[in-house]
Amino acid sequence: MNDDDHPFPRYPVHSDADRIAIARTAFERLENRRSCRAFATTAVPREVIGYAIRAAGTAPSGANHQPWHFAAVSSVETKQRIRTAAEEEERRFYGDGDMTAKASQEWLDALAPIGANSNKPFLKTAPWLIVCFAQRSGGIEEDGKAQNYYVTESVGIACGMLLATLHEAGVATLTHTPSPMGFLREICERPAHEKPVMIIAAGMPANDATVPGHALRKKGLARIASWF
Repeated sequence: MNDDDHPFPRYPVHSDADRIAIARTAFERLENRRSCRAFATTAVPREVIGYAIRAAGTAPSGANHQPWHFAAVSSVETKQRIRTAAEEEERRFYGDGDMTAKASQEWLDALAPIGANSNKPFLKTAPWLIVCFAQRSGGIEEDGKAQNYYVTESVGIACGMLLATLHEAGVATLTHTPSPMGFLREICERPAHEKPVMIIAAGMPANDATVPGHALRKKGLARIASWF
């Protein structure tokens, strides 16, 4: 043990039966998570978003460089700027009007069952937009120079923990990834070495919110796991 090492945290002592029950309960709660595309204007306390971001910040990362930044947006004006810019890119993606779609027909066909299109009202109606950035350099001191490692993997884990925490708090979410996303760096005033990864819309679902039947299809354990 090095001088600055700390003992590993004490984990709760459970029986095997208790661990199974706890894992099952966690699964059953997360199993009800759904992407929401229609949000109510009901306010969500800033503290909820803050704790969810803090939870994301505990994620493992390459060399513990924690290569992420989360811009939490509640300003109506800023959300409208994001929506306007995102929908402009989305119209090119879907090929609205006389434009040639950037997406292949196969990709568009895959999106059709969930009803996705270039209209993104949730970017303004959701009380919060959390814009997730990946820091390609900077290190733990964020000096903008030190190399960061396993950035994609690290940020992906952090975003997953953020989504899970919001779900546990009873907050609905939707991930949105317009392409390209460079406009988010400018709107959120982030440096050039940070890459926008996704927007997470967060809030309470609208009374008329629905879930496409296609979204309820989940692969079972036998298809997503192998045991050796």
